[in-house]
Order: sequence, then C-alpha cells, then structure tokens
Amino acid sequence: MNARNERPGTASGGATYRSAAYTSLLPWQVRERRFAPTGLRRRGLNPDDVYAFLDRVAVDMAAVYAALAESRRENARIKGALRRHQTDQARACNERDDNQ
Repeated sequence: MNARNERPGTASGGATYRSAAYTSLLPWQVRERRFAPTGLRRRGLNPDDVYAFLDRVAVDMAAVYAALAESRRENARIKGALRRHQTDQARACNERDDNQ
C-alpha cells in the first residue's frame, strides 16, 4: 500500500467506525489510490483491499451528505428567521406611519 495514501494513525482494515484519530479522505487520495495485485497467479486486485477502501469512501460520503443536509436545515432556519424579522420591521414601520 502506498504510504502517501494512508493517513497517520489509521490502520488498514474493514472497520467503518470512526475513532478520534480518524480523518476524512481527501479527493487526491481517492484519485491516486492504488491497490496491490492479488498474487497467487490470479489476475486483478486484492478484493479485501478494494472493499475496505470502498467502505471508507462510503463512510466519508455519508458524513458529507449528513453535513450538507445539516447545512441546508440551518440555511432554511436562518432564512425563516430573517423573513420573520423583516416582516416584524415592516409592520412596526407601517404602524409608526399610521400613528403619525
């Protein structure tokens, strides 16, 4: 395995849980990832390496989608608060104009 594609403190394996030392994959790591050949006179890549990597990519993608969903919820909350504030300000301005 290419040391350049490994993060410090992470062990190769199929575990998909995140430890405190876990850091997300970066795009260049996915693009430059290489797998060892299977050996034993078989063609192709070592399936365990490929599946472990795919599991890690899937975990990172799930985290990205969860963060995106949270960001969208927060954006909607802020937009709603801004609309309510603008409505309240417009009403207050109209009431001041009506009372003069």
